[in-house]
Amino acid sequence: MSVPLDRFERLARSSNAELEPHRPIPHNLAENLNQEEPHPFETRNIHPDLPRKVRALFDDGYGEQSVFEAFKFIEKEVKRISRLQNKTGYALMMEAFNENNAKIKLTDLATESEIDEQRGYKSIFAGAATGIRNPRGHEIDIGDTPDEALDYLALASLLLRRLDAAGVR
Repeated sequence: MSVPLDRFERLARSSNAELEPHRPIPHNLAENLNQEEPHPFETRNIHPDLPRKVRALFDDGYGEQSVFEAFKFIEKEVKRISRLQNKTGYALMMEAFNENNAKIKLTDLATESEIDEQRGYKSIFAGAATGIRNPRGHEIDIGDTPDEALDYLALASLLLRRLDAAGVR
């Protein structure tokens, strides 16, 4: 269901007033209909650098395709930053973030804690490529609910923000 229809349905169901054709809309309901709820991308703080297509697909009810496009974007960013053009998915992430010869350094790799952080994010990036992006690229009808899609998009946002924080984008 579309976001505007969801909003209308919530408002209509939450109203205890029974509207008759000849009665005006109660003032409080009219106000609620005129007030826009923030888009879920704003309430979940989805990274603004994700392609417009990601939001458009989500808004049109294609959550799993929206997630797929977001993680394709992350892969392209990692390829661009690392310059590892001959790798994709899991292999790309494992090499790009390899703490022993990192193409993308998220930390200075000077302490055991910084090495652990690099190693952990390497696993998160690789796991996202394998467990989130790949199934949506190879399967039909994964069936992400809007909330699940937003959770995946929040993870994609976290990964982009980690790249931003490292100063590599």
